[in-house]
Order: sequence, then C-alpha cells, then structure tokens
Amino acid sequence: MPKMLRRTDSLRPDQMKTDQKKLYEAITQGSRAQGPQHFALTDDLGRLRGPFGDFLLSPSVGMALQALGAALRYETDLPDRARELAILTVAARQRSTFERESHEAVARALGFSQDELDAVQREDMTPFDGVESLVGRTAAALLDGDLDDSAWYEAEELLGQRTLFELVTLVGYYSTLALQLRVFRVGPETAAHTPIDEAAARR
Repeated sequence: MPKMLRRTDSLRPDQMKTDQKKLYEAITQGSRAQGPQHFALTDDLGRLRGPFGDFLLSPSVGMALQALGAALRYETDLPDRARELAILTVAARQRSTFERESHEAVARALGFSQDELDAVQREDMTPFDGVESLVGRTAAALLDGDLDDSAWYEAEELLGQRTLFELVTLVGYYSTLALQLRVFRVGPETAAHTPIDEAAARR
C-alpha cells in the first residue's frame, strides 16, 4: 500500500524563516525535549514530525498551540497515567494513528500493559479504577459533546474544578491535533511533501 502524501511542506531547519526557527527551537529545546524521549520530535533531516511541522505554517498560532500543549503535558494536576489515558481516548475516538502510537510509547513507560492499551482503543475503561477510570469515562463523554449533571458532579468531586478544567482543555487540544493530522494527511507512514510527490499524486 503506497504511503499517504502530506498536503503541506515538511521544512528542514535551513529552510525556515526567523519566526519559524523560533517556534522550532521552542518545540525541540523546550519541555518536550527534557528527560526521556519516548517518541522522536524530528526526523533524520531535522524536520518536525506529527502535528508540529504544520505549526510552522502560522508561527504565531503554532507558538500558542505548542505552549498550550506543553502546559497540558507538564504543568497540570492530572496524574501522568490519567493524562495519557485521556490522550489515548481521544486518539481512539478520532482514529488518530500518530497520536495513538506516540502516546502509547509514553503510556508503556508509565506502566500501561498491552491489555490496558487494547482496552483504551475500544474505549473500555473497566481495567482502570479510581481517578483513571473517572478520567477515561469523562474524556469519552467530552468527546460525545458534553457532561451531564451527574458526570459533572462526579468529576468535580473527585478532581476539583481546576483539574476538570485542565482535562476539558486537554481533550479539546488533542482533538484539534487529530483534526490537523487528518486534514494535512500526516501520520507515522506519511511520505514527505515535495513537488515530485505532488506531480505523482496528479497522475
């Protein structure tokens, strides 16, 4: 099966303008680059992988998005496993292969078993309990569009309003990334966008 073609350019660092380089450095040298690397931020040519390459299309918007993503990954009160469970729930619902593969790597490092990862892909939260179960169920409800009063009060009681706000925002952020990945045709097996690729796609 042929690789899907990106609809946008994948820029090398030497092709970037000043504002794009600033964003590139914020992504590759910021909080995402600290500590263990569970998935690569760049390819062997230095191009940003996943959604980050398309952040460069609008550096001002991309900078805001990368800052929000970094805050959601590293500066919330959500426990690490619960956070990854929520992200993987979004990936499952949105059928986002890049999100799933990237964050399954993080989840494995946090002790997720293969059975747990498989269950999340079915949106089955029965392997989880406590805060993790609540976060998974709440993320799924948010992907349906809302929390009813019962779900709201359960989540508010266990998480508190601050963490619940962070969870709602996280689900929205990763849903946005999933949409961008889908529209711009970006995935783990996506071929780089080049003029030759465009010509082949038209034949």
